[in-house]
Amino acid sequence: MSSKQLANKIVNQMFESDAFSKWLGIEIIEVGEGFCELKMTVREEMTNGFKIAHGGITYSLADSALAFASNSHGRKSVSVETSISHTKQCFVGDVITAKAKEKSISNKIAVYETAITNQKDETVALFKGTVYRTSKDWF
Repeated sequence: MSSKQLANKIVNQMFESDAFSKWLGIEIIEVGEGFCELKMTVREEMTNGFKIAHGGITYSLADSALAFASNSHGRKSVSVETSISHTKQCFVGDVITAKAKEKSISNKIAVYETAITNQKDETVALFKGTVYRTSKDWF
């Protein structure tokens, strides 16, 4: 099995049990070793009192991308630290895309950066995540 096939198999299995990502309406665009691209549409129930997307929406999309990208190597990985900077507002109907890319990986720790963009390819948030790589394999 190629590394891309393994990554897809793992992400598909993770997504199958991921009720929250499904509720968000996340669509998997592309998966590779150390990489994941996801997309979703902002809905009315995702807005806050300012009628803009709640910050947790972009955070959650990026967190899912981090989870899928970091597990794509075949070892179960969990986040230990994450942060986000919101750079532009999102509104109902906006289609936002998260691209998680591996920046550093070692036996136990890996770091990922995720850019979240809207349908106009404008950056709406920047997310960074550090994961702990367990010794447990997916298969």
